[in-house]
Amino acid sequence: MQKFERYVGLLLVGLAALGAVLVGLAAATVFRTPRVDEATPTTVGVWHLLYNTTAPSPVVILGAIGLGLVLAAVVALVERRVSTRARRSEDAVRMPLAPKLVMAETRGVYAGPVTITVLIPAHNEAGCIAATIASLRSQSHPPERIIVVADNCTDETVPIARAAGVEVVETVGNTKKKAGGLNQVLALVLPEQGDNDTVMIMDADTTLDQGFLAAAVQRMTNDRALMAVGGLFYGEEGGGLIGLFQRNEYTRYARDVSRRRGRVFVLTGTASIFRPRALRTVAAERGRSLPGVPGDVYDTLVLTEDNELTLALKSLGALMISPSECTVVTEVMQNWRALWAQRLRWQRGAVENLGDYGLRPSVMRYWAQQLGIGYGVIAIVGYLLLILVMLLSLDQWVWFPFWVGVGGLFVVERVVTVWRGGWPARLLALTLFPELAYSLVLNAVFVKGVLDIAVRRQASWKHVVQSPTPSTTGGHA
Repeated sequence: MQKFERYVGLLLVGLAALGAVLVGLAAATVFRTPRVDEATPTTVGVWHLLYNTTAPSPVVILGAIGLGLVLAAVVALVERRVSTRARRSEDAVRMPLAPKLVMAETRGVYAGPVTITVLIPAHNEAGCIAATIASLRSQSHPPERIIVVADNCTDETVPIARAAGVEVVETVGNTKKKAGGLNQVLALVLPEQGDNDTVMIMDADTTLDQGFLAAAVQRMTNDRALMAVGGLFYGEEGGGLIGLFQRNEYTRYARDVSRRRGRVFVLTGTASIFRPRALRTVAAERGRSLPGVPGDVYDTLVLTEDNELTLALKSLGALMISPSECTVVTEVMQNWRALWAQRLRWQRGAVENLGDYGLRPSVMRYWAQQLGIGYGVIAIVGYLLLILVMLLSLDQWVWFPFWVGVGGLFVVERVVTVWRGGWPARLLALTLFPELAYSLVLNAVFVKGVLDIAVRRQASWKHVVQSPTPSTTGGHA
């Protein structure tokens, strides 16, 4: 790992801390600290309480809102400018997948109808592989070919897949986990593919919602410059409270992507479709303009291969989309230990990928997101610490209507953003503090990942064995 890559996490946390300090200094300068002895006593029914109406000045409030809007606008404008430049680029060396170049090259050429070959990487997935295959075959537009990539399976995955009537390719000498297994099979499949013979990579613990493939085929048919279609994922049923936390999180993620009008944030490993031209170009650019081993589609040195492949395609100017019609149901972690391992891999992998790609324009949006996570860690911990200090300092609780109102707006935001998840999701969001505790766990994962990178602690890729559940046999409601 290069020096910059080692300290990329600390750089993010340092910048976030600097931002928090500047905000704190500004607030301390213009905001008078409320005096407890100015609190007013009142009685609500049998409840005697103290309240203080002190609030930040309108200048502070408007300044805070304005700063937030300006930062959001800057990130959005940078992202749009990068996207527009990629669409219009004629630089075949730096952006060989730019839409303008692809359209010019394929003009007047009919590559046949769009077909789909599905690759399902599987390592001991006997509990769910049958449901995954069934969800593919039940699509209104079923795939032309399904290949299960069996990687060092020691359970019944291979015979179950063969009994289901699909092709099975067992990896040979693979020590690079999922990415290594996919690279082996892609090396066999891609040379046979025409421009419209797309390849779908789909996790074995995922089921497609009805209409996914039909919508993806229609998109690929309508736009020959489109290089990839990503799915929006929702959590499966079950898992108790920890499962509900994750479903709420996924629901908010899908809502955010939908509000971006389908612009891709990450081509999820749960289910994404690629044009062969995109995958071949990535393999050709490995070791040149992209990190990784020359000839590999997936970089086997990273923890989050789907996130890294997204950065690779963006860097090459590829046009991608995540339509709202393309949804999938994926597993949720059943206990805190599994969740910790999964999120540590995701979080650390995302930061390491940024270190590999550096400060190139195509990944600036991802730098902003990680910076936001770092700032969020400091903000929420600071908020809870201040509440604790207040509890320990005062003999009686004082209510501040302004801050209660701010908290109320936050609760409304929490509830609205999971509305699609149904009443259990809404009620959990309404209670607020359980989800705050869940956020603290995710924040701890972020900090752990940053520290692990800084001290060069070896990362591990942990596989979660999926048990068969009723929810894996149907689509998302």
